[in-house]
Amino acid sequence: MAQFDTVSSVGVGARARIDEGLRAHMNKVYGLMSVAMLVTAGVAWAVGSSEQLFSILRNPVTGQMTILGWVAMFLPLGMVFAFGAMINRMSVAAAQLFFYAFAAAMGLSIAWIFTAFSLGSIFQTFLATAAGFAALSLYGYTTKRDLGPLGAFLMIGLIGLIVASIANIFIGSQGLAFAIPLIGVLIFAGLTAFDTQRIKTDYIAHAQSMDQEWLGKSAIMGALNLYLNFINLFMFLLQFLGNRE
Repeated sequence: MAQFDTVSSVGVGARARIDEGLRAHMNKVYGLMSVAMLVTAGVAWAVGSSEQLFSILRNPVTGQMTILGWVAMFLPLGMVFAFGAMINRMSVAAAQLFFYAFAAAMGLSIAWIFTAFSLGSIFQTFLATAAGFAALSLYGYTTKRDLGPLGAFLMIGLIGLIVASIANIFIGSQGLAFAIPLIGVLIFAGLTAFDTQRIKTDYIAHAQSMDQEWLGKSAIMGALNLYLNFINLFMFLLQFLGNRE
């Protein structure tokens, strides 16, 4: 891969600085992602475990979502598109704050899991997701294989998954309801490895310029991508591993 060749083409001293900077960059990515996960978990648990708070999102009598519930469901999608469009005009501090606000919105949108699944199964699924995510991300970081072609294939699969998910809301197919989580796990498992490698190679490609603003925003975008992979892996695995209340 060209990005890896960039490291081997520089001197030993420069290579050591790039390696050291890469480790710091990846630590920042995982740190930002971890904080966002804590924000999401805290908001989801606080809302989902409180009848009063959850009733704002879903009518306790009919079980139907309220207007605010629909807003909470689609808010993260709108925010992630807005984030991608605005990040170049944001400061690093503003981008980081927006990322955490997005994580809080995601917590609102998945708060329902605490009313649908047992707390023990949610925790067990989270641990299983964390273990699988760590292994996949480590593979993406260490492999010498170019995962670029895999990433393009997975993005096509992701579009198909979204279309199938929306269609099944109206079709109500049991076969699709079973296949969608399975395919989703495979897609986001692959994207975890792909995105990790892309974060690494993007850093190496820009390391010699040492643009601190770019590095800061790149770490936030990398954390966002890995965060989304983790959340989707967790939600799809919960369909298989979760014990419903």
